[in-house]
Amino acid sequence: MRIIFIVLNLSLILFVSTLFMATSAVGQEAVTDTAAKADKSPIVELGSEYQNSITLLQNRFRIDYEVEEITMIFFREYGSAPIVLVRPDGSKIFQDQADGENVFWFDSSTYDMINIKNPTPGPWQAVGQILPESRVMVISELQLHAEPLPKVIFSGETLKQTVYLTNGGEAIDYETFRDVVSLNIDFISTDNQTSNNFGADPQTVATFEDNGKGMDETPLDGVFTGQFNLAIADGEWSPVFMVSTPMFTREQVDSNIMLYPNPIDISVEINGGEGGYHKLLVDASREHVDMSTLLIDGKIRFPNGDVQNFSITDRSLDVREHRFVNYEYGVYRIKLTAFGNTLEGRDFILDVPEYSFLSEQPVTVTEAVASIETKPEEMGADLTEPLMDERPVQEEEMSGSTLALIIIGANLFLLVVGGGLIWIITRDKQIVLDDVDTKKTGTDVNITSKVGFFAKLLARLPTKDKAPKKDKKVKGKAEDNKDGIIDLSLAKDE
Repeated sequence: MRIIFIVLNLSLILFVSTLFMATSAVGQEAVTDTAAKADKSPIVELGSEYQNSITLLQNRFRIDYEVEEITMIFFREYGSAPIVLVRPDGSKIFQDQADGENVFWFDSSTYDMINIKNPTPGPWQAVGQILPESRVMVISELQLHAEPLPKVIFSGETLKQTVYLTNGGEAIDYETFRDVVSLNIDFISTDNQTSNNFGADPQTVATFEDNGKGMDETPLDGVFTGQFNLAIADGEWSPVFMVSTPMFTREQVDSNIMLYPNPIDISVEINGGEGGYHKLLVDASREHVDMSTLLIDGKIRFPNGDVQNFSITDRSLDVREHRFVNYEYGVYRIKLTAFGNTLEGRDFILDVPEYSFLSEQPVTVTEAVASIETKPEEMGADLTEPLMDERPVQEEEMSGSTLALIIIGANLFLLVVGGGLIWIITRDKQIVLDDVDTKKTGTDVNITSKVGFFAKLLARLPTKDKAPKKDKKVKGKAEDNKDGIIDLSLAKDE
């Protein structure tokens, strides 16, 4: 009997314990449901996501009493009007009421950025064409994180660099945010007097994008990629990463770096390729470049404008060589892109400055022979006798300007000589005619002996007044006048 009583008591105790545990579980579930309902409240405190950003629920958000200054971004439909903010007391803030001090408002076609100092604590509301997936991003601790630059970089190098942004220590992966910020990197000269960049202006060497173009691998993933084109002077620089928004700027200054000169060296052996070819030689600084990894891709522009592309893929420690035809004389231009590794194993891409050279006009065989300086003592000739070059030397073609001068000179010579001859002939003829018409008498003289040769010829020509008479001697008389001048006149025909 006593055993049955003990068993009944144990059963009762077990039943009461089970009932108590079930009641406790139901109470705990009720508390959990209450907390879950509380989490679904449309009013959410700051810090629920990204530390200082909150998801919009019915366009409502809450500002804590400890916030002294807040910067918010509202993303809305493209081209829509700026939003309207409603304070907890029901008063409104419009875009045109921003005073630039307590309220600073920047609006674009896709978002509104608003800065408020000492905002009223409590629930706020935004009214406007806000995107359904939009959120209030409260910017408080925006930071840029960039990978350190390599220790050895070259002038002319194309370099890839990635950065990402955080707000309050959490990465920002909201794709629309890329339209709000701009990311750049500037190189500031340290003004080292021993460097080639002494006194150089600040240079913007890269702009970071998150659009999947260029070297950016994935669009809108929150990772911004910049492509450096270091076409600047070598020397010591200070890199500055900069994040800019319409309201503020954040900077990250890295330690100074040394930008080394372009390590690729180019030279050309003119007519060094034999058989009418030039030889291109490409070397690199062995101090920084692993020569066995150097690859060359380039093009040659000939004097006539033709372009020839070529590649050198040899993998050796030797200087790279490339032969190209001596197409014609003039200026040749060579542009190269070099690929390789540094001695530390880092891959690089180099844009090599253009190299040009002048190929002179080919010398003909006759010109080459004429230009050779003959040494008599080597040929065993007698130094007392002048050396005669028995080889026929082709006369050089005279230039157009020289030929024109010769023609003009010849014409002038003919004009002067011809004019002089005409003047002399006319003058002699006039003397003869004047003498024939003279009526004075005097000492008989032989006229043909006193005048010139042309006058003698003209005297024999027939005239209109008198016909020539055969064997008729012309006699005259010469008299001295008072001035001592002999007056020669022809006598009248008897």
